[in-house]
Amino acid sequence: MPSKPCLLIGAPVDSGKRRAGCLMGPAAFRVAGLEQAIADLGHEVRDLGDVLPAPLRSVSGPDHVHALAETVAWTEALIPAAARAMTDGLPIFLGGDHSLSLGTVAGVAQYAESVRRPLFVLWLDAHSDFHTPDTTASGHLHGTPVGYVTGRRGFDALPALQARVPEENICLFGIRSVDRPEREELEQRKLIIHDMRSIDENGVAAPLRGFLEKVSAANGLLHVSLDVDFLDPSIAPAVGTTVPGGSTHREAHLVMEMIHDSGLLSSLDLVELNPFLDERGRTASLMVDLVASGLGRRVFDRPTQSFV
Repeated sequence: MPSKPCLLIGAPVDSGKRRAGCLMGPAAFRVAGLEQAIADLGHEVRDLGDVLPAPLRSVSGPDHVHALAETVAWTEALIPAAARAMTDGLPIFLGGDHSLSLGTVAGVAQYAESVRRPLFVLWLDAHSDFHTPDTTASGHLHGTPVGYVTGRRGFDALPALQARVPEENICLFGIRSVDRPEREELEQRKLIIHDMRSIDENGVAAPLRGFLEKVSAANGLLHVSLDVDFLDPSIAPAVGTTVPGGSTHREAHLVMEMIHDSGLLSSLDLVELNPFLDERGRTASLMVDLVASGLGRRVFDRPTQSFV
């Protein structure tokens, strides 16, 4: 169990892509009972409300990039919020689109640097999110956080990193939608990649265990960024970037159970939940259940629910 309280921090970011709706994500997680689910496991939990973006300012960048100034404002607010929260507990950032991780991961990395511990990132996502503002064809900044926190060039409009995350400390897990420029760039890099074919062939446990053992051996902090589209859209429809062939219900719970068993979790993103696309809250409820697994709920603790 976490020795520090779990801190719920809303990040209603909706600027990282053109399809609106993720700004309602933090409210949906709250309505789905996230705070109570964590408290029921015996953890102290505090809801710190929602972060507000920094004041908008004029920024320059590629013309095709969507809402650059707004995303910069969110990043400027989330970096100090994340660094500060790490000193007080285990922050759980409620998103919001995945561009929020530009700020949360950078802030956690800043904290890790201050306590002289390496930061590792487990990226649970259909996408590698390794673009830069210059390379993204869509202009959507929710596809750039991994590129930013590893120190790729092209992020001059965003805050200068006080600490970058070494490429070899990032595990892209479950990816299955990577465009050619990203693939060619990743082939030159040191990121750990377990795509869905790797998971199909080897299962979830072995590759994930190997990464968690690496974190433990280095006495590292572990940030987990959980995107709704890591999950198969048949079980999690509330996302604007659905990609067939994602994680099953049991695979996702196993990932979170293993994270809990490792005792390494130090911060968590919950991103890309678009309640406007959900079906009677089923995606939000599943994400809450996954958080519970990550914080200690066991398989035989789950009662059967009747819908008759």
